[in-house]
Amino acid sequence: MLQPPHQPLQVAAVPAQRTPAREDEAGPWHSEAVCRRDEAGLFFAPSKEPTAARLAREEAAKRVCARCPVMVACREHALMQPEPYGVWGGLTAAERRVALARRRRRDIELTVAAPAERIAAAG
Repeated sequence: MLQPPHQPLQVAAVPAQRTPAREDEAGPWHSEAVCRRDEAGLFFAPSKEPTAARLAREEAAKRVCARCPVMVACREHALMQPEPYGVWGGLTAAERRVALARRRRRDIELTVAAPAERIAAAG
């Protein structure tokens, strides 16, 4: 069912307060998300979920993400927000924290390396 353009799309796997605020680029990426057809419970943990059940649920969610045409956009959204809960773009919250830490380290390394490269090019 299409919604009027002035109303944000509601994504089943994304709580309403977490839908992307900006839809003015190439259109809302989440409108093409495969998870729109799945239950939100697959992507977000119930309270007091046993570890084995959480791991199985996260793997099932990642399988859905693996076939999604907007997985990269979803992952970038989750990394830029940053989304503290759930499986987004095929990554769990813990995996996103690791990815963000790696990205920060890479950015710092590039910032430090840039002046050295300019000096070498000038000399």
